[in-house]
Amino acid sequence: MIKFSRQRESIKNNLMGRTDHPTAETVYSDIRQEYPNISLGTVYRNLSLLADLGEIQKISTENGPDRFDGNPKPHYHFFCTNCNSVLDLKMKNIDLINVIAAEEFSGFIEGHITRFYGLCPECKKLLDKSGSLPDKSTNFAENKKEKQNQKISKK
Repeated sequence: MIKFSRQRESIKNNLMGRTDHPTAETVYSDIRQEYPNISLGTVYRNLSLLADLGEIQKISTENGPDRFDGNPKPHYHFFCTNCNSVLDLKMKNIDLINVIAAEEFSGFIEGHITRFYGLCPECKKLLDKSGSLPDKSTNFAENKKEKQNQKISKK
């Protein structure tokens, strides 16, 4: 049995209260407001433990640090190829794909990971409006994350 930790519980609550799939560094920045002496290593260890326990999801990305999701239930993610944001993608019949795959497979399928890529709604609007997207080397992704965090903090 794992010993209760207020810091771990705070990290979990931080993730459950948001939908922006933050990095460990973002969670660390948020948690330091409540626990100023917490280390980044402690945040990483607790995020890893929570993911191992199935209480959160760890989302590996192809270009950038891992992201974390406070919703451990099966659902799909959308990855923006422009700003690198990760969004929840709501779909019906999410478990049906396991049944379809099992029809032609003699083993046992426990689950699956499917990722969707493209432009998020905000980047698509920008492309539709200006006809181009900002260079990926600009701070567009950081500015977008700041806007999302402002929306979250206003709630």
